[in-house]
Amino acid sequence: MQGGNPKARRRIRRALLVAIGLLYIVSIPWYRTSGAQPELWLGLPDWGAVAVLCYGAAALLNAAAWLLADVSDDDGGGS
Repeated sequence: MQGGNPKARRRIRRALLVAIGLLYIVSIPWYRTSGAQPELWLGLPDWGAVAVLCYGAAALLNAAAWLLADVSDDDGGGS
């Protein structure tokens, strides 16, 4: 993704990376009551469905963050 304001792109990318970190934290079932009977969501226990959805969302946000990254095609090596 070329063009645009580089500062704004870095700020958005940083926000996406923070959101990914928060999704990983939410995916941990720390909020469950000990011994509680899990409900089924999408054919999985509720904690498993939350984890899968968080990991999927993190993958999408990671892809968006990479689209905003400034990566040079030049590897800098001299052969």
